[in-house]
Amino acid sequence: MGQSIRKPAGAHELPPGSLGELIHQHVRSAIETAVQEELRAALGATPYERSEVRRGYRNGTKERMLTGPSGPVALTLPRATLFRPAGATEWTSTILPRYQRRLREVNEAVAATYLAGGNTRRIRGALRPLLKAAPLSKSAVSRVVATLKEGLEAWRTRALADLDVVYVYLDGFALRVRRAGKVVSTPVLGVVGVLPDGGKHLLALELCGGESFAAWKGCLDDLAARGLRAPVLCIIDGNAGLRRAVALVWPRAGVQRCCVHKLRNLERKAPKHALAEIRDDFHRIVYAASADAARTAYAAFERTWAKRCPGVVTSLREGGEELLTFFRFPKAQWKTLRTTNVIERLHGEFRRRVKTQGSLPSEDAALILLFSLVVSGQITLRRIDGWRKIAAVLSQHTSVAA
Repeated sequence: MGQSIRKPAGAHELPPGSLGELIHQHVRSAIETAVQEELRAALGATPYERSEVRRGYRNGTKERMLTGPSGPVALTLPRATLFRPAGATEWTSTILPRYQRRLREVNEAVAATYLAGGNTRRIRGALRPLLKAAPLSKSAVSRVVATLKEGLEAWRTRALADLDVVYVYLDGFALRVRRAGKVVSTPVLGVVGVLPDGGKHLLALELCGGESFAAWKGCLDDLAARGLRAPVLCIIDGNAGLRRAVALVWPRAGVQRCCVHKLRNLERKAPKHALAEIRDDFHRIVYAASADAARTAYAAFERTWAKRCPGVVTSLREGGEELLTFFRFPKAQWKTLRTTNVIERLHGEFRRRVKTQGSLPSEDAALILLFSLVVSGQITLRRIDGWRKIAAVLSQHTSVAA
């Protein structure tokens, strides 16, 4: 049997029979039972069982201290030796890896406190009630935070050649982030792709100095360099730099201008007394029953407002045919394809999660938080409307390209 280890000061302070002590006992029992079952499966036999398929043997126990939600837990864990072709090797648990000293919930609490803007000192102070007497060194905090950064970096550099992206939504939004010692409003470029099964896939999140052509071109060049093939359609806002970047990186992709963004532009150029009428006339275009009906409504809009509000008509013409691209696609998808609402909702959820913080402590913390909210499932990206029609879209696109 391995040598026992001394309980840290305070580890025994839960009153006997208290709710805390019961929880503590159940945590210990659950972990030890799980590890014993894992070992039984690895050996192919229970203790003292004679079996021809036995793959090793037990050789005592060892004591180990693990920090969990109820504080430090003293565990008695089995040891074993496995038979291997190359010789006998020591068994190691996958439930409780050899060098793990904290349960996942504790690491998640460290990560959450970091993302909320805590430094090492604040993290250790905030988690003291959870950790009780268990130590949490600066290096331990740094290792947990490093795993977050490693996960983000792996995601940002992953190969994309195996993704077949049909539609891509591109838009930017702003977060307040501390940069170079000052809190500033920082643009974040977001890219969400739609796969052949209709599922949405977060492709990129990138902090930059502004939504310029250079920033968007760099973002799209990076996606292409990692193997992402050109989509069938890009749904974008009215950013001129983004439009130029799409034309250069994916020249054969269709472009749909966001109808919601365009309506906002029209409203900014319209007098207040005409807003409702302009809005109704614009809706007749984008909610038309067909492309022909939309073009008829477009011409009527120009006739009605050319003299009364020339700036409004100039803004509408700037969008041109790219406001009507969605009519080329199945009607079941029109609602999804005529706006960037897919990525706008994602941005809105990001803003909601960070608004109570005022600002994020660093660029790393901002990107890690946004990325973690999606990959952890806290923010879900559901399939697009009309996704069952995507196969027909791909078939038609392939035949046109050929």
